[in-house]
Amino acid sequence: MKYFVLIPDGMADKKIAALGNKTPMQASHKPTMDALAKTSTVGTVSNVPSGMVPESDTANMAILSFDPKIYSKGRSPLEAVSMGLEMQPDQTAYRCNVVTLSEAEDYDQKIILDHSADEITTAEADELIQALERELGNEMRHFYTGVSYRHCLLWKNGDDRYPFMRPHDILGKAIGEYLPGKNDGGAQFYELMRKSYDILNHHPVNEARRARGLKPANSAWLWSPGKKPQLPNFKDKWGLDAAVISAVDLIKGIGICAGMRPIDVEGATGNVHTNYQGKADAAIKAFCDGCDYVYVHVEGPDECGHRAEVENKIRAIEQIDEKILAPVLRYLQGCGDDFRIMILPDHPTPIELRTHTMDPVPFMIYDSKADACGVDTFDEDTASDKKYYLSDGFRLMELLTK
Repeated sequence: MKYFVLIPDGMADKKIAALGNKTPMQASHKPTMDALAKTSTVGTVSNVPSGMVPESDTANMAILSFDPKIYSKGRSPLEAVSMGLEMQPDQTAYRCNVVTLSEAEDYDQKIILDHSADEITTAEADELIQALERELGNEMRHFYTGVSYRHCLLWKNGDDRYPFMRPHDILGKAIGEYLPGKNDGGAQFYELMRKSYDILNHHPVNEARRARGLKPANSAWLWSPGKKPQLPNFKDKWGLDAAVISAVDLIKGIGICAGMRPIDVEGATGNVHTNYQGKADAAIKAFCDGCDYVYVHVEGPDECGHRAEVENKIRAIEQIDEKILAPVLRYLQGCGDDFRIMILPDHPTPIELRTHTMDPVPFMIYDSKADACGVDTFDEDTASDKKYYLSDGFRLMELLTK
């Protein structure tokens, strides 16, 4: 039996007036997904436990069968592992976004304009992270380049409990009330973030970006601290040789910590302009190389939700259907083995809110040797109408493999 799991990150949404009161899932042309849904088990699932933050680390950890209440240590340590960093037990990892802040005010009065700095290239961001390391790194803390706007800070004996604000939750708002507090143990984080603006705002990389009409990545934003994670081995738990394919360090980090094979795809970006076909080719090759279980994560719909880009979100869903799901399905249908396909977003990222929500997400499980009573189209409404609800996302693997 082969298992293919496809995660269009943030695909679920709310109805949008401009789309005729449809969601992007409902407005998109996704013939392969909809065809499979007709004979699939369909329902809704909550991947993020009540009381936890609806982030991709908790949600994807759950889909991979690990209870976030037990295993979640924050997203940053997972990203650090994916980047090849050897975390020590006394180190805390922090996500270090390079973001765009407005320029005319004092630091506390600045407005956060973009959590991704126009999805800055990794090459440009690397120069900025190196500048932060030269000016702010020391024997206790070091900055490391990740992908695009997503980077890492390792800090010896750093506070792994500090309640930072997620930058994508405060887009368009003045940052003062969301910055680390000067009187609650956050002063060192505040000073680092404030100094980062002075270092980055007129850096040559940012001046060149302005000249090209792009937003500058003019400040670091710290969040999601955590210690080195410890996950059970996926193969030991399920008896499956597994691979993970994602452009996002966080997702690769979960896979690495669980003993899965991480597969990099050239041109995979973590946004709508990614190498969809390359991910399909990599998934097929993983199956050909002996993997029983391949987990493909696609970040594009989520980024479009954060950026409030309706048409791009629809486009991302359609590209996932056409260029990833369809070719992988053709391979599985011709490989001679029984197979199952599970498709679901990890969490919703509604266009109108531009951030993640706790709402249940639709899921579908297709079995090549069994016909279920499915739905005509795969979307939020049809899945909800089935009234098949799983309250614990970490139980999905039991449903997929039973």
